This record gives sequence, C-alpha cells and structure tokens, in this order.
Amino acid sequence: MTKKRTHLPVQKNERLEVTFQDLTHEGAGVAKVDGYPLFVPDALPGEKADVKVVKTGKNFGFGRLMERHTTSTHRVDPPCPIYHWCGGCQLQHMDQEAQLSLKREQVINALHKYMGREDIPVQETIGMNEPWAYRNKAQVPVAERDGELIAGFFAKRSHHIVDMDHCLIQGDQNDAAIQVVKNILKRYEIEPYDEASGRGVIRHIVARNGRLSGETMVMLVTNGEELPHKKKLVEAIRSEVSGIHSIVQNINKKKTNVVYGERTEILWGEKYIEERIGKLRFALSPRSFFQVNPVQTEVLYEKVRQFAGLRGNETVIDAYCGIGSISLFLAEEARKVYGVEVIGEAISDARKNAKLNHFPNVEFSVGKAEEVVPWWRAALGVEADVIVVDPPRKGCDEKLLQTMIEMKPERIIYVSCNPATLARDLGILSDGGYEVQEVQPVDMFPQTTHIECVTRLVRKIKER
Repeated sequence: MTKKRTHLPVQKNERLEVTFQDLTHEGAGVAKVDGYPLFVPDALPGEKADVKVVKTGKNFGFGRLMERHTTSTHRVDPPCPIYHWCGGCQLQHMDQEAQLSLKREQVINALHKYMGREDIPVQETIGMNEPWAYRNKAQVPVAERDGELIAGFFAKRSHHIVDMDHCLIQGDQNDAAIQVVKNILKRYEIEPYDEASGRGVIRHIVARNGRLSGETMVMLVTNGEELPHKKKLVEAIRSEVSGIHSIVQNINKKKTNVVYGERTEILWGEKYIEERIGKLRFALSPRSFFQVNPVQTEVLYEKVRQFAGLRGNETVIDAYCGIGSISLFLAEEARKVYGVEVIGEAISDARKNAKLNHFPNVEFSVGKAEEVVPWWRAALGVEADVIVVDPPRKGCDEKLLQTMIEMKPERIIYVSCNPATLARDLGILSDGGYEVQEVQPVDMFPQTTHIECVTRLVRKIKER
C-alpha cells in the first residue's frame, strides 16, 4: 500500500508574495500560505515581500527573502558586519522597543499555549540602557580554513564557523582577549581541532572577565593533554592580554559538542577571578556557571528579592543554586538559606562565596534537588517559607515540583530562561495549589531571541 501524499500549498523553489505576521523563537519571520507556516530569516512582522521556498516539510517550510516591498518601522540596519552569517545574534535588525515587546509576547504565548491562561499578569520587559558589549564570557570555537586558524561563532543552523574579528555583544576586554589569543595561536601554528577527523589541538578559546574587578581568565580547551609551545603561549598571553589574572587549560578528548571536558589545569595565575553584583563578591572558577550579563543580573536578582518578600525570619531553599549567587542575595534578609546543586565544583564555589561575603546563615549541599530537598525535610526537619528555583532550559524535575507542593511554602519564586518549560511547570504548581501572581521578563540577552523571567507564586490553599 502506497503512502498518500499530503498536498502542500507551496512547492520548493516557488516564488510568492507574502505578508509576515510573527517571528519564531529563532528570529525568523513567519508568513502563512493557506494556513501553512513559512519561516524566512531577516523578515519582520508587517512586512510584505517576495520569498523563494527553499525547503518544505509536513507542517512548515523555510524560505529566502528575495525582495522586500514594505519595510517595518521597527527595522534598523544591523551594526555588525557579519550579522547575516553569524548565528550569535538574531535580532540586530529590530529596534530595542520591538525586541522587548517580542520577548514579552513570547512569554504570553507560552502561558496561553501550555497553560491555556490569558489572565496572568506579564509585565513589560525590563531592558538595558546600553544593550551592547554586555557579555562577561565568550566561548569561541576554532577551526581551520585555507590552512589558517579561524575563530568565531557558528553560522545559523550549522557547525560552519564564521570567522570573527570583533563581537558587538561581548564586553570590550573579553572581545580583545579573544582576538589576542587567536593571533598568538596563529603565531605558534597551533593546529585547530577538526570535528570530522577528531584530530587537532585547540577546540575552543574561552575568555571570562570580571566587569568591576577587571580580572580576565583565558581558557584553552584542548583535544588532549599535549599543548605545543605551552610555556611560550603562557608567556605571550601574560604579556599581551589586558587584565590577565588566570590562564587555564581544559582537556576534552571526547567527540562531542559539549565544550568542556572533566579535567582542568591552571597553567598560570589564580584558580578564580572575581565578579561583583551589587554589594556581593563572587569567586568564579573556570567552569562555574554565572549569568553572562552582570548589569541585568543585578536587576534580575533584585526582582527575585522583591518577590521573595523576606522579613528576616524566613527559611529559604534555593534549588539549582549554582555558585550560590541567588542564595547570597537572599541571605541578608533571611534567617536561613539552603542551597542545592548537582555540580560539586559549583558547590565548592558557593561555599567559598558565602565565606567571602560573610554569610554564616547559608548551607550548601551537592546533589539532585529532587533528592536533596525531600531529604532535608525528612532528616533535618527543614520547612521552607520560600523556595526559589532557577533550573536549566529543560525546567524543573517533576519530582521536585511535587516536593515543593507537598512542602507548602508560602511563596515560590521561579527564575526561567525558557518560557515553554516555565509555562509547563507553572501549570503543575497551579494545579498543586499555587496562584501565579506575576511574571516579570528581564532582557538578559539583548540582540538575541532569549528571554529570562522571574515569576511569583503564592499558596492559595490554606490549612484549616
């Protein structure tokens, strides 16, 4: 029996006129032809254009913009010369007002799609006064092209590297460090890693900078222990990179897209660099997670503190605590804060940061939040007044969500970088007796489609 072919309203290589209605989460324009979505890069809602269909699937297709007939009032000229090829940013062709509005709409649409709710207050997105040069960390893959080492970000939807001399969203000190190290590696003819063959030495150049401390860490991610001309490389980086505080080698032998391997060696300098958020100091080790936008991180954490509504006598649990940044922000106003994180190295950093900032009322544990939090309750009698979660993109483990519902804290503060999984988890918490009071989007990643949110939930089922 032959499969019945589904008739599509568009065909590959067809050229047609469309009007764009929306944007995808990757920043492509969305036009519909007889209800069939067509995704086209470099298009904005409201614009009318001729497009060429380049690929079709059962549920949607892709097109290329050929000629624009009308231009959105929100369109701007991207200042980056490689913007149309590089995959690092998606929204440089859209003004800031429209970017902030788009990100709020992402959240509203997710709440409607995954919760069926249109009544949850979603505040206007909090943006930056200067939405450029904000990143304090760069992870730049390297490759070889025409016999020469190149370094840059991957092109959209590919592993093809776009060579980069300057990145407009990287902090200036970081940006300069990447270019200096790139030229040093060329000078000593260090062989770039080749994904296909698995041969070569250098996989990534990583630069991390403490915005207020001025300290810079450079990490070379290598394909094995051997690093040719190691002493000369270290001396060159020491003398040529401004603010250099630490030089590190990370060894990743696996054939994988994951950036870091398990082994890290300090080649010169300190194990940590320092970053500051508000009054707090944070020691950052080579692989520790920390928000990449320190200016907006302070905005985000202040909103967490406001939503937590602490008065000095509360017990707080910070699940997915990382290096303890949110824990310490809340410790000043809480009686006790418990933080849990699955990565042992991050917990070591968290304990160091608690001492650095003189907070004896914070306790950190290594493990999965969905296992440690119930143990705290059963073995130590911990009853939380406030629980804060800041999970990865996949959202909270369902067991942790059920544990939070069973613990009945008065307030839950949910920090999320993924509106879809946020909405899914809010649905579970809402069914478990919590009212979603307010969602506050914060633009942590200007010029990209990513959005961070802080959500406040309060318990609506009271004990009799």
